[in-house]
Amino acid sequence: MALSSRLRSTLSLIARADSGLSHRSIADRTLANPNLLTSQSSRNFAAQAKTTDVKVPLSLFGGTGNYASALFLSAAKANALDKVESEVLDVIEASKRSPLFSQFIKDLSVPRETRVKAVTEIFSQAGFSDVTKNFLAVLAVNGRLQYIERIGKRFIDLTMAHKGEVKVIVTTVIPLPAEEEKELKQTLQDIIGQGKTVMVEQKIDPNILGGLIVEFELKVLDMSIRTRAKQMEKFLREPVNFESL
Repeated sequence: MALSSRLRSTLSLIARADSGLSHRSIADRTLANPNLLTSQSSRNFAAQAKTTDVKVPLSLFGGTGNYASALFLSAAKANALDKVESEVLDVIEASKRSPLFSQFIKDLSVPRETRVKAVTEIFSQAGFSDVTKNFLAVLAVNGRLQYIERIGKRFIDLTMAHKGEVKVIVTTVIPLPAEEEKELKQTLQDIIGQGKTVMVEQKIDPNILGGLIVEFELKVLDMSIRTRAKQMEKFLREPVNFESL
């Protein structure tokens, strides 16, 4: 991916920070005024998130929910929801593909100034929007970069709800043929109703033995052979009341 190649060319700062060199000396060489940079990033993001005519479509709780909601408000105000979503997914993918980047975002021993400088350089060169860059800088300042995947998932829940999309997770033993997936999607669309768009995500789990499990919103439709077998086993183990026959 494009971001991965940029990461390889701009992660030298992180490599130096991880190589045993002085973290403080790196920060001193690269930041003329680190406190100004971190506080400015926080102020920029806070200003972007302040709006009265945009509301989050779902109520999320906890630290990751608060960050995701703030990012949603900021991106919506900037009319950049799709771009920010794509950029957040790129960051998550980069954290999975690059062991060095993954280690960096989890290493709280790296000074705040170094984290902010590295994040700013990497994602400025990657051409990220100001919304995403400022948000990542805020996470770096607060030592929350390690939670980017969780925050990203909750942010995507918000963007999907905003667009009227419903994610449906379908678990099967083998991938569904295209025709069966199409029929299932139409059935789910009838169940969920018009005005919403069904987004099917397939998962493979040989342990369910056969059939399928469908999950959407807070509902679970378990039609797996594994569950049917357990129900049958429970039925066969129950004592028979002959008096009722």
